[in-house]
Amino acid sequence: MMAKTILFFDHTGRLGGGEIALLNLVAALDINRFTPVVVLGEDGSLGDRLRKAGVETVIMPLDPRVGETRKEALGISAVMQLRKLYILLCYAWKLSRFIKRRKVVLLHTNSLKADIIGSISAKLSRVPVIWHVRDRIDVDYLPPAAVNVFRWLCRILPDFVIANSAATLSTLPAQPHNRQRVVHDGVAPMTTAKISESAQSSRIVGLVGRISPWKGQHIFVQAAHHIRQHFPKARFAIIGSALFGEDAYEYEVRVLVKKLGMENEMEFLGFREDVQMEIQKLEILVHASTIAEPFGQVVAEAMIQGKPVVATNGGGVAEIMQHNRTGLLVPMGDARKMTEAILWLLNNPEKGREMGRAGSERIRKHFSIEQVARKVEHIYEELLESATSHE
Repeated sequence: MMAKTILFFDHTGRLGGGEIALLNLVAALDINRFTPVVVLGEDGSLGDRLRKAGVETVIMPLDPRVGETRKEALGISAVMQLRKLYILLCYAWKLSRFIKRRKVVLLHTNSLKADIIGSISAKLSRVPVIWHVRDRIDVDYLPPAAVNVFRWLCRILPDFVIANSAATLSTLPAQPHNRQRVVHDGVAPMTTAKISESAQSSRIVGLVGRISPWKGQHIFVQAAHHIRQHFPKARFAIIGSALFGEDAYEYEVRVLVKKLGMENEMEFLGFREDVQMEIQKLEILVHASTIAEPFGQVVAEAMIQGKPVVATNGGGVAEIMQHNRTGLLVPMGDARKMTEAILWLLNNPEKGREMGRAGSERIRKHFSIEQVARKVEHIYEELLESATSHE
């Protein structure tokens, strides 16, 4: 039987948590059953990584006036601006022509903007569309207008919704099980080279992720300041960079580091392609988000490498971790509790290693990319069978 072509669509080419999850998924699909083709609205690190993985990747440039609109600005006022609406419709038409030309049987969208554009394209080309929702659609994450619009569209546009966590699904309108399901993001096996024992023994505590107010780098810096008083030789790392016009916040974090006199202890490593290598160097991985995380990709990536994790207790992270077994969960926005948790692990390194081993086992058992790919393939089969029966 000939493999069916599945088109994956994402508006961005930059590597965020959702894009890493997409990369992992398409690389793990059974190509004897499904042929993945990825269309991106811009080129970038994601496109490079997809091509390196042998995945056909097409860059269909999306006008920056649409592509760079922040999700915080999504809503009726943003969608209904006539110029942007015209650009969006033209792009959707172009994408629908590509779908028909390549005989695509199903469209799988990977971002909020891709959901809207892709749904129009799917209707024009008469193929089913799956929304893979990787953002919590709630007022602590998006403006109320954007929440209301997206929830309304979620009822009428997608043929199926995959949520990356129960926390994400709980923010979407309730629908029958045959139209929505939780499939946690998967973690690919680590392929980074082994680092030296001296690097592994360094007492480095790090936070990985884009630099953004809700990612809580300022909370991490405050905790590090208190930890230094007990462990003066400890070192700290912020791995990631500001995206989407959030440079002002990165500047504020750097000013805070200087104000606390921590320039020698706190290193800003910026965006790293080899993030797994940087995680390997850490003794403890810290997740400091101040609002509930949709999933927590970096938490899972640290756990599979056997690193104990200190994470804020909210959203999908609590579905990945087990408190006191694979790491420690702390309240969001609480620098004191974060400090206490990190200090406990620094004072109990063997317990930390035990947590790391338990975390690695948990990820391999419940969050492997192979398991995720099989679950998604099963959804494809269900949806395509249903579409065929209604023809």
